[in-house]
This record gives sequence, C-alpha cells and structure tokens, in this order.
Amino acid sequence: MAARLKVTQIKSKVSEKQNQRHTLRSLGLKRIGDAVVRPDDAQTRGYVRAVAHLVEVEEID
Repeated sequence: MAARLKVTQIKSKVSEKQNQRHTLRSLGLKRIGDAVVRPDDAQTRGYVRAVAHLVEVEEID
C-alpha cells in the first residue's frame, strides 16, 4: 500500500504571502487545526515544502 501524509495546519496564514495562502488552500486546509490525508507523492511534498513553517506532517501507513 502506498504511503500517505497527514498534514495539519498549526499556524495562521494571515500574514503570509499570497502564494502560500493558495498552497494551503490547495492542500485542503482552511483554518488552524485542520488536518488532511494526502498521497505521498512529489506534488504533495512540494506543497508541504512551500508551507513547512505553517504545517506539521506525519507519515501514515
């Protein structure tokens, strides 16, 4: 089974750049405490790298 990533938003996006706010939205995160499970692929890793200071990542499976 393919690995997956649980991404949780831990900081506010209010004072961040527009592209970082869009990246959080693309991940499916709307507010602090929201968590999503995404496939562990290059696209998701790139999103997470762009907003690493705003999210917490756990590998599951």
